[in-house]
Amino acid sequence: MSAAAVGAPDTRPSRGRRIPRILLAVLYFSAAAIGAIGTWSYNLAFVPTDEVPSYLDGWFVNAASTSLAVDVIVVALVACIFFVVEAVRLRRTWLTVVAALLIPLSFAVAIAFTFPLFLGLREVVLLSRDPRSARG
Repeated sequence: MSAAAVGAPDTRPSRGRRIPRILLAVLYFSAAAIGAIGTWSYNLAFVPTDEVPSYLDGWFVNAASTSLAVDVIVVALVACIFFVVEAVRLRRTWLTVVAALLIPLSFAVAIAFTFPLFLGLREVVLLSRDPRSARG
C-alpha cells in the first residue's frame, strides 16, 4: 500500500500555477503601507493618563495587552534575524544595508510596516534573478 493511500501528505512539488512574484511584491508593499498608516494613526492618538503614563506602559497595562506585547516583540526579534539572514543569503549588498536599517525601524515605526516592506523587497530581488517568475 502506498503512502498516499494511508493519508500521508503529498510532498511532491506543486505543478499548479504559482502566485506571480510581482503580485506578491505589490501585496507586500500594500501591506507595509497599511501597517505604517494603521499603527501610526493609533500611536499619534495616544494620550498619556495617570493610569497609563507612557506609551510603553500601555503595552503592559493588563494581562491581555502584555500577552500581545510579548507576541509582537518575539515576532519582531525573529523578523529582524530573518532580515539579515535572508539579505546575506540573497547576496545583495543594498538589501543587507536596507535590512540593517529596518531593524531599528521595526521598533521605532512598526514591525507591521518593516516586515512586509522587506518581503516586498525580497520578491523584487527574486524577480530580478528570474524574470519568468513574474508570470507565476
